[in-house]
Amino acid sequence: MSAAGPEHDLEQYRVELTGYCYRMLASPFDAEDAVQETFVNALRSIDRFDPARGDVRPWLYRIATNICIDTARGRQRRARAMDLAAPSRPGPDVGAPLPEHAWVLPIPDHRAVPAGDPADVALLRSSIRLAFVAALQRLPARQRAVLIFRDVLCWKADEVARLLDTTTASVTSALQRARSTLASEPLGDAQPMDSTQQELLARYCSAFERYDVEALVALLHEDATTSMPPYLWWLRGRADIRSSLLAGGDFCSGARLLPTTANGAPAFGQYLPTGPDGSLRPFALVVFTIVDATITETTTYLDPDRLFALFDLPPVLVTTD
Repeated sequence: MSAAGPEHDLEQYRVELTGYCYRMLASPFDAEDAVQETFVNALRSIDRFDPARGDVRPWLYRIATNICIDTARGRQRRARAMDLAAPSRPGPDVGAPLPEHAWVLPIPDHRAVPAGDPADVALLRSSIRLAFVAALQRLPARQRAVLIFRDVLCWKADEVARLLDTTTASVTSALQRARSTLASEPLGDAQPMDSTQQELLARYCSAFERYDVEALVALLHEDATTSMPPYLWWLRGRADIRSSLLAGGDFCSGARLLPTTANGAPAFGQYLPTGPDGSLRPFALVVFTIVDATITETTTYLDPDRLFALFDLPPVLVTTD
């Protein structure tokens, strides 16, 4: 450890460990708790850490992995609406909300992806996509860890075997089973933000703030999906989404959107007007999937109090128009 002290030395690993724990647990809040517990456990045993036997980084990952596996044990897996039920019918009835622990929750890119080589950053951003994280939750926890170490963090099989106290053959077998499971998942391809995506999002923002339903629908893929955690309600297809938007009436009139990024994808914080003073309050965080210049999926998270703080979005928006 350096002269700055062990707390300072551990802090440099916070973002990458948060990203790892997020992939394991599918919740930014659970991930942050797991990383904090990792640091507490590491500090308690720092006097027994022998740098001659290895670097501190795999030691921290070993602690974090054990915490994540213990946390995941016996839990319902987190999922997306389309993993849990058939598409809903357009209409006002969205059903009863499910508890928070049922859902894959979004995470800001900067809390899960450390700065680095652009190619490495692109891989890490791709591996926190909502669809990929949801697919990971289908795996047993140890298989999940093996796949993340081998295919995301690019560790060698013998390194993973040492961390998990198993054999290289067992790691290879677990990786093959994990890859086979994920091969059947519709993960899609991650696409980097470019000028075409930026233009598409600007058009979406303009159309939404005007609540121009026809302009919004024109930006959607024919088989686009939309969902709204914590409700099991979700729709597939441009026609059903259009019907739902039209049925919404003036609910979103006067809304404003603030751009951010979530899970390696564009997102907006959505604000709705609340009174005559012109202020707007947080309503939802909307995460997008964009493929070939069309919007293929929107996920609208209705947990603004916690999510807006997590994403460093302001608690109140004041407009001047």
